[in-house]
Amino acid sequence: MRTATTVEASAGFGEVADFVVEAEKLGLDICWVAEAWGSDGPSALGYFAARTERMLLGSGIMQVGTRTPVAVAQTAITLSNLSGGRFLLGLGASGPQVIEGLHGVPFARPLARVRETVEIVRRVLGGGKISYSGEEFTIPLAGGDAVPMRLSMRAEHDIPVYLATLSPAMLRLTGEIADGWLGTSFVPEGAGDAYFAHLDEGLARSGRTRADLDVCQGAEVAFAPDEDALRAMVAGRKKELAFSLGGMGSASTNFYNRAYSRQGWAEVAAEVRNRWQAGDRDGAAALVTDEMVLGTTLIGTEPMVRERLRVWRDAGVDTVRLYPAGDTLDARLATLAKAIELVRSV
Repeated sequence: MRTATTVEASAGFGEVADFVVEAEKLGLDICWVAEAWGSDGPSALGYFAARTERMLLGSGIMQVGTRTPVAVAQTAITLSNLSGGRFLLGLGASGPQVIEGLHGVPFARPLARVRETVEIVRRVLGGGKISYSGEEFTIPLAGGDAVPMRLSMRAEHDIPVYLATLSPAMLRLTGEIADGWLGTSFVPEGAGDAYFAHLDEGLARSGRTRADLDVCQGAEVAFAPDEDALRAMVAGRKKELAFSLGGMGSASTNFYNRAYSRQGWAEVAAEVRNRWQAGDRDGAAALVTDEMVLGTTLIGTEPMVRERLRVWRDAGVDTVRLYPAGDTLDARLATLAKAIELVRSV
């Protein structure tokens, strides 16, 4: 398996940049840069491209709907050319709270919007004049005097497209049109029905196989020296997981909750969400089980994490995205170094 991580640049930019530089020295293969509701991703990616030499850099993710498809393609070409071909384009629909609540644009029809965005981006990357008529986008805009145009710059390198998806329909789309899948909320024991069945259906639509899709899955990694420390670690993660189940998305849409529900925790996930939405954050966290934390993370003693990585590999993960725990930069780098070593050993 390849190794990756995700950073978010607004969380102390100087220290994040130092982390990225040192992670490359440790042998990390890919660094994804998140956008969420903090700093924009492309600005940080351009800076990291100047500070690194070998490591691949990806947008993890640029949110579809906050930029026009051609603007996405322009950004991708610029970052790819600047980095000497080290850029991976990660896209995702995000959710209604960010898209509508922060950006003020409709979240409706995300499936069509993602599909059409990828189609337009690839047309732009092809270098020809851009003419497109879809359900979500029409280029040039109809009714005016505009004629199709092409960009004055060209993509000098291949730009793989990754999609961050969770719902069955989006997973099928990922298998059909993407070069890679950026997944989360991953339980390898339940991933066959929850994720891979839908990805494989999409792959079959386009005449492809699993070998044509880079499965990139992420989780926190933390090492406990003994069982007592492990219990404390697990307990400390329950409120974070409760937030994902109850606080992410909007009152009607939470893709993380649905993903956990499809993997065997429907009743717990529903009640966690109910309590969180009612303001009972501690009560919501108390419902999260040890199994839920350990099943979706790489937390444990070193032998436990090594064995868990084998399970991930055997389940079909090609690239493991590591979120190293630690209170300081040095601690996070030490955790990352140990995790990279374990990945190589399996």
